[in-house]
Amino acid sequence: MLFSQLSLPAPLQQALEALAFREATQIQAEAIPLVLGGGDLMASAQTGTGKTAAFALPILAHLLEQAGEGISPVSPKALVLVPTRELAVQVHQGIVDLARFTSLSAGLVYGGVSIDAQCQQLANGVELIVATPGRLLDLHRRGAVKLDAIAHLVFDEADRMLDMGFADEIAQLMALLPSERQTLLFSATLDDKVLELSHRWLKQPKRVAVSAQNSASKDVEQRVYAVDSERKFVLLSHLINKGDWQRVLVFSRKKVAADKLAARLSEQGIAAKAFHGDLGQGAREQVLGDFRKGDVKVLVATDVAARGIDIESLDYVVNYELPYVAQDYVHRIGRTGRAGKQGVAVTLYCEEDALLLEEIEALLDKRLPQQWLPGFEPDLTKADPNPRRHGKAAQKRRAKRRGQGGRR
Repeated sequence: MLFSQLSLPAPLQQALEALAFREATQIQAEAIPLVLGGGDLMASAQTGTGKTAAFALPILAHLLEQAGEGISPVSPKALVLVPTRELAVQVHQGIVDLARFTSLSAGLVYGGVSIDAQCQQLANGVELIVATPGRLLDLHRRGAVKLDAIAHLVFDEADRMLDMGFADEIAQLMALLPSERQTLLFSATLDDKVLELSHRWLKQPKRVAVSAQNSASKDVEQRVYAVDSERKFVLLSHLINKGDWQRVLVFSRKKVAADKLAARLSEQGIAAKAFHGDLGQGAREQVLGDFRKGDVKVLVATDVAARGIDIESLDYVVNYELPYVAQDYVHRIGRTGRAGKQGVAVTLYCEEDALLLEEIEALLDKRLPQQWLPGFEPDLTKADPNPRRHGKAAQKRRAKRRGQGGRR
């Protein structure tokens, strides 16, 4: 469906033309008419599907209709809640781009930085706020923002927000909002916690699901290189250097392992930085900025930290370690092959990860053939002669046990 076929105001259509956005993605084509209709919405959509515009465009349209009613300097009409600073910046910029030909203004608030500038920003008056829950509560306690006029509320990446422990903050914020409002929930997965959130705060929501949650983009080439565990680092360095890979996102299970891997790559002359939750806001912003500029070639990240970042032209994703949770594999490789561009997802596979790989293959409903690179062939004399010796049920139980508490 073309954006011109959607009932969007002229200033928003003008912005879409300026951004060269002509055809709506599936989530946009399905969600925008529903949100324009005013009802609540629960949407399942992965990152990279265009979900920001799916909620931003109709909310901006509603705000333009209300523009003549005037606004209070500290009483915005729309609120987008996000789990991290990185996602807040990304979503805010997307909204600013779409609102460029309107008089609407959007505020951006998140923790880890000075609160005074954010207080001043809100005092100047904004119609919409993109915020992390904790900082928004801090601003409300200071009297810097009122939430009693919110007519449109969005939970963006609701599953991640709950995984990061924001349930209490969300409950506190909901007590401050009007009961009569439109509430939109966007989530990569619709697990029990997300469904409970929906049942509690949404009213008879319409449902939209974009692509199966176990799908991998057809634009991502998946490669599995079998290698002995002690040679994984050498193989990774070889791939990056020989292929002259730029902007490589490497996944590690744990923060400490990410630090060590980034340090080892740097010692080999490959500009690399670790990216995880232990970094302060300023440090994370610096690392991402250097990565986007090309000053850093390799970003070594954990699963939770990486889900909130958006990097254009990311050609390579590397699973240095397979995730304990199969769904995280889909999230990882979804960082490349976006917006119609081709990407490559490389997994460095060791025989001890056989059960984890089987869980991923079961989720994808396809086998991932293993390749051997000359000079890096695994030593078959050390391999388990029958690594996939257990039944499917036993494998699922073991992988599930690994996954409990395994996210970093």
